[in-house]
Amino acid sequence: MNRKWIYWLSGVAMVLVFFSSPQGWAQPKPETEGPVIVQAFAVDRGYYGSIWKIYIEAKHAGGEMVKIAATVDQVGLGHYPTDWVYLKAQNGKYLKGYLQWNTFSSKASTIIDGTQITMRVSIVDKAGSESNEVVFPFTFESGVKGLPGLPAPFDQGDNPRLGYISIDLFSPDKTTMGI
Repeated sequence: MNRKWIYWLSGVAMVLVFFSSPQGWAQPKPETEGPVIVQAFAVDRGYYGSIWKIYIEAKHAGGEMVKIAATVDQVGLGHYPTDWVYLKAQNGKYLKGYLQWNTFSSKASTIIDGTQITMRVSIVDKAGSESNEVVFPFTFESGVKGLPGLPAPFDQGDNPRLGYISIDLFSPDKTTMGI
């Protein structure tokens, strides 16, 4: 009888060890520190055809940031394909600057006042890890002039252009869309 109990307890112990110990099981790789956008800023309104500057500061401990993803959602028209801005090698570990988007579109002769869009920006590293996403709402308004003072850290030192965003908007006015 003792031998049966020993076998039974051994079996129970093995089952407990098997289910409670992660050893031997395929485990997800621990998260490596990927890119992180630490600061971001953009004005929230401007006239159609204006140059919109999206300021970002980002870092990557491993120094492998390679591209910026920019996507746009437009109220009433939906989601536009992602536009990729490829970074220079010197921006792999740290960057501070702006993305430039010339809001004039070859697919719309005009964008009516009050048209709202949302731009989402994130950074991807060499391994494919994506940073946190920053979201910038924007409303088209004629007559908007001037840029408010830039917040820190963009008010200090140089803010180089990191690249251009190339997304052509459609007008929500169906007559300019050819529908």
